[in-house]
Amino acid sequence: MREMSIAENYRRIREEIPDNVTIVLAGKTRSLEEVEEVIEAGATDIGENYVQEAEAMYDSLGKKAKKVRWHMIGHLQTNKINKALRIFDVMQTVDSLEKASSIDKRVGRMEKQVSVYLEINIGRETTKAGVNPEYEAIENLVREISKFKHLSLEGLMTMGPQSGDPEDSRPYFRKAKGVFERMKALNLSKVKMETLSMGMSNSYRVAIEEGSNMVRLGTVVFGERN
Repeated sequence: MREMSIAENYRRIREEIPDNVTIVLAGKTRSLEEVEEVIEAGATDIGENYVQEAEAMYDSLGKKAKKVRWHMIGHLQTNKINKALRIFDVMQTVDSLEKASSIDKRVGRMEKQVSVYLEINIGRETTKAGVNPEYEAIENLVREISKFKHLSLEGLMTMGPQSGDPEDSRPYFRKAKGVFERMKALNLSKVKMETLSMGMSNSYRVAIEEGSNMVRLGTVVFGERN
């Protein structure tokens, strides 16, 4: 049996999952040809983990780069924010008031609006970034970020503990959905709590069942990394 192409993988998953779920394709270590193929296949959103890699890909794609929305899905260093803002439309990994403030100041100089998601460390893992899943702390942060002039807080993002069995992630995804609903219920002006970004190649089906409306996919579309 022949292997399916990247385009075929993408289209198959796109047909399989609900229309309201956005697919962000993780471009980390992927070649220009691979990313071009998936854009041609109809991809709408590309995620990058590193600003430098994103810059190289964005510039190499030329006009095609404008066909998709760009998401920062890796840890964002404060000293890379200026470069990041040239490329990214969405910053998914805001995990502190300081970082939100740094982005807001720089966006203000550029006169553009940027969507940000708050990254929640739902499993309280010491190896991962993100805000601990305590309602009060998250609510305070959401309220503070809502005061910034140039940021639009539009969702939450979480990783979920890495494990071979997607079912292991289910209670964490369920908990993240609970946090998401409580933040949405605050009904703050300037906060559009619309996106819950959770679920990756091995866990996206479980994540969608638990309320995710944005998944970040890599190997399941592109194949294993070289």
